[in-house]
Amino acid sequence: MKSFSIALALAAPVYAGLRFGCSSLTIQRLDPVVEPGNNPSSHVHHIVGGNAFNATMEGDVGERGTCTTCQMSEDFSNYWTAVLYFKHPTNGSYHRVPVLQNAALAPNTKGGITVYYTPYDFSTDNIGNQPITAFPAGFRMTVGSPATDTLEGARSHVGLRYNCLQSLINRGPEMADLPDKPCPAGIFAVHHFPACWDGKNLDSPDHQSHMYNTIKYDGFTNAPACPASHPVRMPQVTYETVWDTRQFNSMWPSGTPNPFVWSFEGTRGYGTHADYMFGWKGDALQRAMNQNNCFYDGCGSITKQAMTEANKCTVPDMVGEETEGWLEKLPGMEM
Repeated sequence: MKSFSIALALAAPVYAGLRFGCSSLTIQRLDPVVEPGNNPSSHVHHIVGGNAFNATMEGDVGERGTCTTCQMSEDFSNYWTAVLYFKHPTNGSYHRVPVLQNAALAPNTKGGITVYYTPYDFSTDNIGNQPITAFPAGFRMTVGSPATDTLEGARSHVGLRYNCLQSLINRGPEMADLPDKPCPAGIFAVHHFPACWDGKNLDSPDHQSHMYNTIKYDGFTNAPACPASHPVRMPQVTYETVWDTRQFNSMWPSGTPNPFVWSFEGTRGYGTHADYMFGWKGDALQRAMNQNNCFYDGCGSITKQAMTEANKCTVPDMVGEETEGWLEKLPGMEM
């Protein structure tokens, strides 16, 4: 399987796209893309980004946001995934796994998600031959599905992978399922979104059909040409999350199955998925995507903020249920 070391990637010249951290905003049972208006939604999510996050989100999210947990201060988008829990092998109780700051992010980033917007691949942009169109206001999409329940199905979701971290800069090989042994530095989850848009719909009934994935291989590879049905090339959005499983390693009996489950329980790690709600202010993302030979900050075309300021951004607890500590059942899941 493909392996990737961020240390090597950052040591080599890199020129294309954005990479930045967003501290954790909230952890609660809401999903305004898949279950708009439902409070609570079916399972718990880990959310980062702007403070316009709510059970229902329509229209221009960027115009409604007043703060963001992201380093890019013009990015009021929301990014979220399911939450990882440890299921005790003996008594069956659940404990939420905390999120750890990824490597090579701005100081004081708290947990959160590492976000990428790449126009071509990890080291080049090619915007002269492949111009990138930023997402329009109101756009949203998902990738993966909690209903995926086979290894074959998980493997078919190219770009949705795990790593058993040896350290934050040594990820080891990518895999389609959760690791089968304790990981010294935690479990790493990555979600690559498709990059081809139909040019018409801000969403679709399944929240995926308005986009098309031409990527055939895992990792930061350039997506092949978009089809006529989805002709508009968008940035390739990627999330990385570091789940700090270290405190649970001693509770994992040797030779037993992986005790970690997503907040919807599911079958092993097959149902990993993520949601995206676009919310950049004005033309900020387009300005960044128009820059040539840039990485991290869009060549200064967009404004950054100190993470101490980003960490002040909050949203209220809109559900009012316990999601951490030892729980008899997963929130929203029946016994």
